[in-house]
Amino acid sequence: MSILSIDKVKLNASAKDKFEAIRIAGQLLVDAGHATQGYVDKMIEREQTLSTYMGAGLAIPHGTQDSKELIRSTGLSIVQFPQGVDFGDGELAYLVIGIAAVGDDHLDILTNVAMICSDDENMERILKASNAEEMIAIFESGLEA
Repeated sequence: MSILSIDKVKLNASAKDKFEAIRIAGQLLVDAGHATQGYVDKMIEREQTLSTYMGAGLAIPHGTQDSKELIRSTGLSIVQFPQGVDFGDGELAYLVIGIAAVGDDHLDILTNVAMICSDDENMERILKASNAEEMIAIFESGLEA
């Protein structure tokens, strides 16, 4: 099973708040078999204690430390929110990347995703991506590095 695939990319999404946005990203991971349904609740739990908003329009929600047993395999979901979702204090996330990671995989993934998204040119391409294949190509180049 691939870390990133077309079935885990959702473009032009909308959400009423950050918790709905996280549920969308988490459900993609569940539907792809990377995690059990309970993992989405752990993603929400983490957000309630510590914001996963990274700045520059990016949020990277993931589960709490005690959610490891709910993860079946490492995977990423990518959800594009053209209108943005308020992650607190008026900080809008236009890109929400859900992570379910086995062992310590999340550290490498977080680092790679942050590097990809910290590049202004990449972020512009990500936010303008019109299909899942285009989105995956941007991330795969950075995740394979």
